[in-house]
Amino acid sequence: DSWVHQHDMENATEKGIRLVRAGVAKCILSEPLQTLRIKTTPKVLIIGAGVAGLRAALSLSDMGFAVFVIEKEKEVGGWTGKFGSMFPNDRKGGNLIGGLYDSAKKRDNITVFTGAELTEKNGNVGDFTVAVQVGEQETVTLNVGTIVVATGFDSYQPSEGEFGYGQTGVVTLPEFKQLLDNSNGSLTYQGRAVKDIAYIYCVGSRQSREMEKPNLYCSRYCCTAAVHTSLGVHAKDAVTHQFHLYRDMRTYGKYELLYLDALNNGSAFIKYADDDPPTIENTGDKLRITVRDQLTQGEEFDIDVDLLVLVTGMVPRENKKLVDILKLPIGMDGFFNEIHPKLRPVETVIDGVFIAGASQGPKTLAESVASSLAAVSKSAALLMKGYVDLEPLIAKINSDKCVWCDECTKACPYDAIEKVSVNGKEVAQIIPALCKGGGACVPRCPQDAIDVEGYTDVQIIATIDSLIKEVG
Repeated sequence: DSWVHQHDMENATEKGIRLVRAGVAKCILSEPLQTLRIKTTPKVLIIGAGVAGLRAALSLSDMGFAVFVIEKEKEVGGWTGKFGSMFPNDRKGGNLIGGLYDSAKKRDNITVFTGAELTEKNGNVGDFTVAVQVGEQETVTLNVGTIVVATGFDSYQPSEGEFGYGQTGVVTLPEFKQLLDNSNGSLTYQGRAVKDIAYIYCVGSRQSREMEKPNLYCSRYCCTAAVHTSLGVHAKDAVTHQFHLYRDMRTYGKYELLYLDALNNGSAFIKYADDDPPTIENTGDKLRITVRDQLTQGEEFDIDVDLLVLVTGMVPRENKKLVDILKLPIGMDGFFNEIHPKLRPVETVIDGVFIAGASQGPKTLAESVASSLAAVSKSAALLMKGYVDLEPLIAKINSDKCVWCDECTKACPYDAIEKVSVNGKEVAQIIPALCKGGGACVPRCPQDAIDVEGYTDVQIIATIDSLIKEVG
């Protein structure tokens, strides 16, 4: 505070006196608190069997933990399993997933459930009890210490007419990658040879704020995936003409090598303005794309192509049921929210529940694996000691004042309040392991029966009185 008031020494000193006096007044009324120690179960539940989930399972298995992996789909792999060759070693996504899955199946301490969903979660960090529905009939109950959420992403689905989507010859990047991987010899589409291809970047990403629900973020992997795919086209047919219509080319780091290879192979890169996107017209046997190049002072080009590829980005997966069960916070972009992107990048506000991979935002494959290993590290740190100590700064309820009106449970976002009977009277009771000390319940209580340890009403009143008292 002295920096703020460096030209007003007298008032700065007075303010300092008030602050110290307020702190002393609060401390006088403080009581010693004991941390809550909980024994932990050395087992982990991983939700999602994509590359992040499987990699986390193998790492936790190596540490000796029992691991349960549940996958909503009947097959493991997520989007990675559907991809063809990937940079930098041109290894197919299906082969990568196959290798991870084969390794997981050989481990005695890894159990994988496919066609399975989480239906219920009870308990707290170190001692969760979860119910998993496997198929339509079977329900499995598991006891785990931590939960890692790696549910992945969905690919953006363009709306009808968006950059010509819905017309013959307009496909998304995932669709085009499958077409390319399944082709033998020269590339064909619906029985016709493909000699001219255009790619429009940032479809579904970095959208205008004027849209109803815009995706403002960059999906990070799309530029690299599109350029890498174009190199695959060149390898099949070197005379194919390829046009890349982009806003900003974000092949960062080592991915810049792909961009340079594409340039050297003859691909044309045309930069269009955010507010002046390309237009598409069907001329019968071709698609005509009209675009203004920002690098040639807005010169207009008409490009006739056989195939238009919309480079679609990532969108958050529909996970409302899972969000309700785990009480996970959702960010403005619709992905799961971590506590802090730099200091606590895989931890959530729910102790013992971690997020990994593209479930928390767009990531490349390498970034997804890195975040999954971070979640592994955090899970192991909690479970290896055999116990976890929780902060004692939680809410407390005066059962003599409480009349069980249910207002506090409505205010609590963590389900940390339960109804119990005390001497034949129904009252609210805090579940210490779930309470975060947020205090939302305090002002909602009409009986003034709730306080937060370390921030009781009498402490706050004493602090205020000390602040406003004249310095003499």
